[in-house]
Amino acid sequence: MKLSSKLFTVVLASATFSFVGCKDGGTNAGTGVETSPPPATVDDHDDHAGHAHPTEGPHHGGLIELGNEEYHAELVHDEDTGSVTIYVLNAAATEQIPIVSTEVTINVKHDGKPEQFKLAASPDANDPQGKSSRFVSTDAELGEHLDEEGADPKLVLTINGKSFRGTIAHDHDHEGHDHE
Repeated sequence: MKLSSKLFTVVLASATFSFVGCKDGGTNAGTGVETSPPPATVDDHDDHAGHAHPTEGPHHGGLIELGNEEYHAELVHDEDTGSVTIYVLNAAATEQIPIVSTEVTINVKHDGKPEQFKLAASPDANDPQGKSSRFVSTDAELGEHLDEEGADPKLVLTINGKSFRGTIAHDHDHEGHDHE
């Protein structure tokens, strides 16, 4: 009886390991390299694998994904004043997150050449001393470049010692104006 009990245990364990071991489980067989689905595109931005966030920020600006949605930023472009404001937001893109930084950078291409624009910290009333969740530029040239086709604007900033780069979408309404 003891032999059949041990045999049954060995067969059961082998079967269990066969089923578990044969599944891909997110790694390439034998390499130990983690695989993941391709990144979501702007069109897939509604669900994000089971969680949703707004399509615009709390200030009605465009959202910029930072990292693997660890954070978001919101870009508000006031065309009347020419100012550009960046708000640093939480992962859900619903609340401002103050960071230790005196400026953030927006990189753009203009006539095929790279240009950098610095947005200075402009802390909100609720931001703690030495931190800011809001960054502002009054350089009208930045606002103009954000609207140019092919500008490929990117936001660059550091949060808690980690550098982030996010693509700024050119998604405002094209009716009623041109880019010339």
